Amino acid sequence: MARLLIVSNRIILPRERSARAGGLAVALREALQRHGGLWLGWSGDIAETTGVAPRIVHAGKVTYATIDLSRADHQAYYLGYANSTLWPLFHYRLGLLEFRRAHLEGYLRVNAAFAKALASQLRPDDVIWAHDYHFMTLAAELRRLGVKNRIGFFLHIPFPTTEVFTALTSHELIARSLCAYDLVGFQTENDVRAFLNYLSAEAGATVSANGSFEAFGLRSRAAHFPIGIDTEAFEAIARRGAASPETRRLAGSLAGRALVVGVDRLDYSKGLPQKIDAFYDLLERWPEHRSHVTFMQVAPVSRGEVAQYRTLRSAIEAAAGRLNGRFAEFDWVPFRYLNKSFSRPTLAGFYRVARVGLVTPLRDGMNLVAKEYVAAQDPVDPGVLMLSRFAGASHELKAALTVNPFDVDQIADALHQALAMPLDERRARHAAMLEVLRANTIATWWEAFLGALQGLPVPTTRTTPIQ
Repeated sequence: MARLLIVSNRIILPRERSARAGGLAVALREALQRHGGLWLGWSGDIAETTGVAPRIVHAGKVTYATIDLSRADHQAYYLGYANSTLWPLFHYRLGLLEFRRAHLEGYLRVNAAFAKALASQLRPDDVIWAHDYHFMTLAAELRRLGVKNRIGFFLHIPFPTTEVFTALTSHELIARSLCAYDLVGFQTENDVRAFLNYLSAEAGATVSANGSFEAFGLRSRAAHFPIGIDTEAFEAIARRGAASPETRRLAGSLAGRALVVGVDRLDYSKGLPQKIDAFYDLLERWPEHRSHVTFMQVAPVSRGEVAQYRTLRSAIEAAAGRLNGRFAEFDWVPFRYLNKSFSRPTLAGFYRVARVGLVTPLRDGMNLVAKEYVAAQDPVDPGVLMLSRFAGASHELKAALTVNPFDVDQIADALHQALAMPLDERRARHAAMLEVLRANTIATWWEAFLGALQGLPVPTTRTTPIQ
C-alpha cells in the first residue's frame, strides 16, 4: 500500500489534545494512521525566515512534519492572499476583497516552500493530498520540481461562479495551478459545475460527463465528495456529554427554558448579525416566547488580525446589547454570547440539550456543525436543525428547516415553527437526516476521494427526504 502524504495549513501534533481539534483534523489523522504516511503543515510559529527543512516527529505509522513561516510570509500568504483575497471571494463577498500583488507573491512563495519541504520527504509511490484554499498552487510547484506522484486537492470552501471568480486578478493563474492536480475535489455538485463552467468559458476546456477535463494543456478530473462526520462516535460523545458537569450547568441555568444554539467561528460568512436580528424579530412578533427560550451563540474569535473581523465583532456586540436591552428580565437574559471555544465533547452535550440548532451561514462549503447537531440528538426527543440553503450540508440534509440566511423574517418564522414543532414531526425529520449521516461518514469521504485519486469510480452519495 502506498504511503499517504497530507498537506494542510495546520495539523494536530501527537502531543496536542484531539478533544480540542475539529472533526476534519481528527479524520485526516485517522486516514494517515490507517494508511501510514506523513502530515505536513505550518508549525504555528513565526521565525526569521520561512523554512523548507521540516521538523520531524514520529508517532506510530505517522510522521508529522512542520515548517515555520517568516512574519512577512505569514502576513502575505495567510492574512493577505488566503484570508483577505481568496476567502471573501470564494464566499461571494466581493466588497471585502483586498488584492495586493505582494500578497500573491507571498502566497506563491509559501506554496513553493511547502513543495520543497514535501519533496524532501517523498518516495516514488507516495500519494499526495493537499487541502483547501491555502494550497491551490502546490501541485504546480511540485511539478516544477519534477514530482510525478499522483496529487489530489480538496477544497473545503465553496467554489464561486465564473462571474465572481474572474473578479480575482490572478484567476487564470489559480485555475491553471488547480489543473496540475490529478483530482480536484469539491463539497457539492454546484461547486464542480462552477469550476468546470469556468474552465469551459475562460480556458476553452473540453469536459467529459464524468468530470474529466483538459484545460491549459493539462488533463485532470473534478468530482464532488461531501465531507461527513464520524457519526457513531459523535452520537456516543453526545450521550456522554449530556451527563457532563458543563451540560448539567447549562441545563440548570436554563431553568426549563428551550435552548437555541449556534456554534460558528467569528466570521462574516456565518450570518451572525442576521441570526441576532431574527431572534429579536421572533421575540417581537411572538411575545409568548419571551422568558421561555434562550439563544446561546458560541463564536470563538478567528483571524482577529484582519480588520473586517474586528469590525464584525463590534457590530455583533452592539446587536447583542440591543437585543438584551429590549427583552431581558431580572431573571432571564435572552441572548448569551460566548467568544470562546469549547471541546467537542462539551459542544456535543450542548447540542443534545438544544431544542433548535441554528446553522445559517451566508455561504459555506459544507458546515459540519449541522451534521454534528443532528448526530448529537436524542432520537426519542430530538431537536430541530435550521439550516441555510447556502450551506453545502443542505444538499444532503433535506429534512432540515431550510432558510434563506439573508431573510431575517424567514429565519424568525422558522424559529417559531421549530419551537412549536410537534414531537412526531421532529422524530421523522431527525430519522431522515441521521440515515444520511450514517451512510455518508467521514471515513467514506476520505476512502472515496483516495480511491478516485487512484483511479477507482466515484461513489454516489445519499440524500434522504422527510419520510
